[in-house]
Amino acid sequence: MLFRGLLFYVMLFFIARAVWRLLQGIIQGATSSSSSSGARATSGQRAAATPPIMKLTRDPMCGTFVVPGKAVEFVRGRETLYFCSDACRRRYLEKA
Repeated sequence: MLFRGLLFYVMLFFIARAVWRLLQGIIQGATSSSSSSGARATSGQRAAATPPIMKLTRDPMCGTFVVPGKAVEFVRGRETLYFCSDACRRRYLEKA
């Protein structure tokens, strides 16, 4: 009988803890903008976990936004143009 009572209170403790954590998650999600990864983090960790902002440039031919480090470059004087592909760069050079 004592063993059954002890198991009952242990089970009750875990159920109450699960419900409490569920409510905390709902409240945290409703009051703050949570990260897309879904990881639990404090506000200080959230700021450090955000990825650095990458500057995007627009392809002058098709209008696609590209990352300058991974784009096809064309340098003319002091101006550098970035293209999404060799085909866009060729079309640009044909029109110019």
